[in-house]
Amino acid sequence: MRSIVVSGMLFVLPVVASAQQNSIQIQNAWSRAAMIGRVGVVYLTIIDSGAPDRLVRVSSPVATKADLHESFTDHGVAKMRDVAALTVDPGKPVTLAPGSYHIMLTDLTQTLKQGDSFPVTLTFEKAGQITTAVTVQKSGDSTMSNGQMHGMHDQGMPVHGGKTSQ
Repeated sequence: MRSIVVSGMLFVLPVVASAQQNSIQIQNAWSRAAMIGRVGVVYLTIIDSGAPDRLVRVSSPVATKADLHESFTDHGVAKMRDVAALTVDPGKPVTLAPGSYHIMLTDLTQTLKQGDSFPVTLTFEKAGQITTAVTVQKSGDSTMSNGQMHGMHDQGMPVHGGKTSQ
């Protein structure tokens, strides 16, 4: 009898892990066109229909480095900073969008051309890794183009560890 219970428990574990991952959905993943060696960006929406979770890491094979960032305005000056994690609560979609949270792709290993797609992997504390396809749209579709974001890096804008004034 004991061996039947043990094998039954082993069967249940993968189903629970799968159900947890499926509680997180990634929608509308897109990026702007950008040149190899430059900075790229990914925007998307995260929907959680399960337990609260946290997005703790991002990666993509199209960039040497990928990080969560936040764009904000401090006393009329556009700034950007790293974000260690994003909380994702059930029923409250988290949207990464121009002028807000986004995924920064540093040192692109390939050109991102309009119409192409590439993978990005989001790692959540509970749901684990979820990989989604990102569609490349034309550059300059919103108020801050890739060139402007790259310029923020070049001009010493507080990208890594910057703090807002209170």
